[in-house]
Amino acid sequence: MNMKRSDIMRMEFIGLDAEVLSAPCYAGISGTILYETKNTFVIGSTGTEKIIPKSNNEFAFTYEGEIFVVKGSEVLHRPEDRIKKVR
Repeated sequence: MNMKRSDIMRMEFIGLDAEVLSAPCYAGISGTILYETKNTFVIGSTGTEKIIPKSNNEFAFTYEGEIFVVKGSEVLHRPEDRIKKVR
């Protein structure tokens, strides 16, 4: 199944593998999305949990072998509201 970038932005991120691509203090952090709020992702990485702000960061999500790059500012919504707001 070929997913579009807009499809991935509307789906549940919890459980997806993610890597932070920007902001020097967060770059290279990768792991599984454990929790999401309006402004942050919590990423489980090497036995610890890292809280990463969405704004000013870019994330690479892996879904069914495909990698999708998403700017955090594009998903600055509560998870339950994202399906209505992201186009």
